[in-house]
Amino acid sequence: MRTTDAFGRKIVLKVVPSSKFCCPPTKSEKMSSNWRVLAVDDEPINLDIIVEILDQPEFHVRTAASGDAAWQMLTHEPCDLVILDRMMPGLDGLSLLKKIKSDRAHRRLPVIMQTAASAPEQVREGIEAGAYYYLTKPYEPKTLLAIVRSAIETISAGRETAADFHKRTRVMEMVRKGEFRFRTLDDAAALADVLAALCPDPVAARTAIAELLINAVEHGNLGIGYAEKSRLCLCNEWHGEVSRRLNDPRWRDRYAELVFERDENSLRLLISDQGDGFDFASFLDIDPGRVFDPNGRGIALANRTGVLQMEYRGCGNVIEVRIEVTDHER
Repeated sequence: MRTTDAFGRKIVLKVVPSSKFCCPPTKSEKMSSNWRVLAVDDEPINLDIIVEILDQPEFHVRTAASGDAAWQMLTHEPCDLVILDRMMPGLDGLSLLKKIKSDRAHRRLPVIMQTAASAPEQVREGIEAGAYYYLTKPYEPKTLLAIVRSAIETISAGRETAADFHKRTRVMEMVRKGEFRFRTLDDAAALADVLAALCPDPVAARTAIAELLINAVEHGNLGIGYAEKSRLCLCNEWHGEVSRRLNDPRWRDRYAELVFERDENSLRLLISDQGDGFDFASFLDIDPGRVFDPNGRGIALANRTGVLQMEYRGCGNVIEVRIEVTDHER
């Protein structure tokens, strides 16, 4: 029996109001329906703490004390997100992760891996298995909340696309070429929804395209760097800072552009922003040193979806994207 919990504290459970752990939820979070979270850990004290941290209106948390129990729950009850301990007896976390990602019904299910195994090779093993969100023990409650919210945003956007893309496809199929200007995160999301409707896998395409468009807005035009976004996400202040900069005279007149061309076999996108560029090469794959942060995986996720090819130009403020499409797929 362990004498410390996931945060490195002695096991003396004390109930602390969840509001202590983070900033108040945003308006969009208050309006959202309950997200179904499955927490998997063989130590009851760690499960209790996760439930305590996520004791907020937007989450409904269920728990499983083993990998086998978790798999049985997943096969019988819907789930939106899994928080998974890596080291467990029986079906361990990595084995369960591989099982989830190899199952057609669950392969898109986001998994947050929590572990004390933070060596680069162990992290890389988890990434290759599909764990794009990582928590290393001990971790801060606000870190768990920030990473959960990051995963939930991605899920939410993908589901909206799946529900609406049929309506958009008919109109967009008539368009062969177009130019778009966008300024805000909402602009980027709307544009990603429209373009994803033409893709063979609209949900995966929407995630990938949205990440690239969001990067053009937040990093390119608004100058929010990696470390600064990490801090903002941990305090649940990212959206607020983006809104502030969009109204700041230093940035409010900036816009990003997307040029869209389509032929019988492919969609081609050229995305550009008015920023100074960045070291894009270090973000094309998931870096084991960054997986414990709540941000910094978007471009790598876009690159890993398998639905597109992408190539940055120059200093990194221009990216060309190609998505293969066949007549049968369209």
